[in-house]
Amino acid sequence: MSSITFIGTGNMARTIGERAVAGGNTVEVMGRDQSKADDLAEALGGGATAGTWGAVPAGDIVITALLYASVVPVVVEYGDALAGKVIVDISNPFNATFDGLAHDEETSIAQEVAEVAPAGASVVKAFNTVFRNVLEKGRPDVFFAGDDAQAKAAVATFVESLGLRPLDVGGLKMAHWLEGVGVVTVGLAGNGVGHWDFALGVDEFTG
Repeated sequence: MSSITFIGTGNMARTIGERAVAGGNTVEVMGRDQSKADDLAEALGGGATAGTWGAVPAGDIVITALLYASVVPVVVEYGDALAGKVIVDISNPFNATFDGLAHDEETSIAQEVAEVAPAGASVVKAFNTVFRNVLEKGRPDVFFAGDDAQAKAAVATFVESLGLRPLDVGGLKMAHWLEGVGVVTVGLAGNGVGHWDFALGVDEFTG
C-alpha cells in the first residue's frame, strides 16, 4: 500500500483519509493548527499520525488538501521538505460565481505548483472532478494528469486502494482541462442533474 501525507485538515482530507485508512494505507496529517491535525488523525484511526507543519512529510505521496489560493504558497513554504515527493493537487480554482476558473490563462494550480516545487518532486492533478459526498459513499472514476509516469503510477495504485478506478488523461497541461471539468460538474449540479449525488465517468463500449 501507499504512504500518504495530507497537508490540510478539512473535509477532503477527512474524506479521502477515511478511504485511505480503510484501504490499508499509511496516513499522516499536517495542519497549521496542530490540535486540528491531532484530532483528525485520531478520528481517522488505523494508525494515522499527526505530523508537524513544515516538517518533511512521512508520506511518499503528499496531498495538498487546501483551498486553491493556499496551494502554491504552502508548497513554497514547505520548500525542500517536499523534495522527491509526489505532490497531488486536488483543488478547484472556481471564480466567484462558480461558472468559470479564477485564472484566465491556460494554466492550472497543478502547473503553478510544478513551477515552484523543489527538485525531484513530481506533481499530479487528481480528485478535483469528484464531489466530497460522492467520495464518501460512491465508487467514482478518478481522473488524473501529470508528466512523470512513475508518479502517476503511484497515484493510480493509491486510487485503486480506495476502491476507485483511476483514469489517466495525459500530461500535466491537461490539469487545466480537469479544472474545467470541475466547473462542468458544478454546472450540472445546479442545472441538468439538479443535485450533487453524481460523478462524471467513462463507459466503454465494444462491438
